[in-house]
Amino acid sequence: MEGNRSRVTEFVLLGFRLSPETEVLLFWVFSLLYTVGLLANGLILLLICLDRRLHTPMYFFLSHLAIIDMSYASSYVPKMLANLVTHTRTISFVPCIMQTFFYLGLAATECLILVTMSYDRYVAICHPLQYTVIMSWSVCTGLAATSWSWGFSLNALIPVMLLLRLPFCGPQEVNHFFCELLSVLKLACADTWLNKVVIFAASVFFLVGPLCLTLVSYVHILWAILKIQSGEGRRKAFSTCSSHLCVVGLFFGIAMMVYMAPDSSQGEEKEKILSLFYGLFNPVLNPLIYSLRNAQVKDALCKVLQVRSR
Repeated sequence: MEGNRSRVTEFVLLGFRLSPETEVLLFWVFSLLYTVGLLANGLILLLICLDRRLHTPMYFFLSHLAIIDMSYASSYVPKMLANLVTHTRTISFVPCIMQTFFYLGLAATECLILVTMSYDRYVAICHPLQYTVIMSWSVCTGLAATSWSWGFSLNALIPVMLLLRLPFCGPQEVNHFFCELLSVLKLACADTWLNKVVIFAASVFFLVGPLCLTLVSYVHILWAILKIQSGEGRRKAFSTCSSHLCVVGLFFGIAMMVYMAPDSSQGEEKEKILSLFYGLFNPVLNPLIYSLRNAQVKDALCKVLQVRSR
């Protein structure tokens, strides 16, 4: 069995299997999205660090979200971009496993950070007088640390350890543009039922659970908004909540389609397209929805630009 495992020392990432002209076009489009995502999240982090008015629990969690988005995209997008313009699409075994580990850990951590952010907004809107007591800095730090530790220990370390016990004796072709867990599992020449059970259990814990908690938080928030006397206040609150729910719905919905839907060979190409959301579109959407639309962030940006122009 150990001899079989040693036969595969690298994998071939098949990617999208398009014409060379189309792949070059995608390279420039994806490069633009990747760069915009890094710059937008980097800007958010810079503003939060520089402006003391943004040293609040909400922006503390937003800074973690920005770090996750930049790290998640950087875990596989550079390799994907290189594969679009080169004919050598191989990736050795260890970098492939590291890719799987980091994308699983970062994705689960983002799930928990999103539900923590929804709880923060619930406390701020529904219990404003107790907000500073409930969302103290020790509580915020504990919630963030729990999100990171649970995300990497439960959703990354355990599945990867189970993956490493499997023998890989060919074929070497991963039908994806990065080492996505389910695509790599298909190459194992052993029974993978335990891996799939763990993946499904982790999906329930990190997807269904946080999604339900997030929806409960926003139901309470919307109920509190309905009690607002000012029509303008209700409109702004509904606008903010609806945009947040759209991002949350996309994030959790796509993940459920990939990891909780029944296996389908015809859906593999669709899953590749859906996976692009997390590495390219999500890092651009999150700063726009959660941060750059906020008046406080706009004021902080204007303040920084005014200081630089002097």
